[in-house]
Amino acid sequence: MKTTALPRVDIRRRRKPFILDARWAPPVTTGGTRWPNERIVETSPCRRAACTIVGATGGTVKITLLSEDSIRLEPIPGQMTIEAPTAEQSFSAFHMLASGLAYCTFSVMYAWAESAGLDAGDLTLEVSWTFAQDPQRVGRYDIRFHWPSLPPRRLDAARRVATMCTIHATFLQPPVIAIDGTTGPLVATAIPDRASA
Repeated sequence: MKTTALPRVDIRRRRKPFILDARWAPPVTTGGTRWPNERIVETSPCRRAACTIVGATGGTVKITLLSEDSIRLEPIPGQMTIEAPTAEQSFSAFHMLASGLAYCTFSVMYAWAESAGLDAGDLTLEVSWTFAQDPQRVGRYDIRFHWPSLPPRRLDAARRVATMCTIHATFLQPPVIAIDGTTGPLVATAIPDRASA
């Protein structure tokens, strides 16, 4: 199957990367051992900050559109890429939504791996979704990760970490969405300075 690259986006220019430290990774309480009784405690301010990654990948990933209702995310060096199996397949709003969920999940898992001394360079995620009706919406997401170098004893901990991303929490407790509109000529408005507020 021929893969056609869609326009590249350099995410490193869009957000400031952070240095991985204990503030960004879920703390691990071990009780004197790193396993088998590992317990993940979520107190990270990453829930309030943008999820970004640095390190071996340079903070970039490749999103591959597997179908109309599934995507794969994998770390790559260089610029972020979005690829589709054919030039005719479009990157839909549903692909964007799933890509955000995948990227946020990957970022949290990558940060945890760095703090735990694990190699996340071979971690990939696939996200698929199904629709529900009345109203029409995404009714279910399935996230599967493949991490060949992860020690089997760490698999349960990795699953728990995967649930700690901000977008995952947003779906579990949906935000209020306010919609407004105007008519007539567009009038430029100043963006409030949040620092002085």
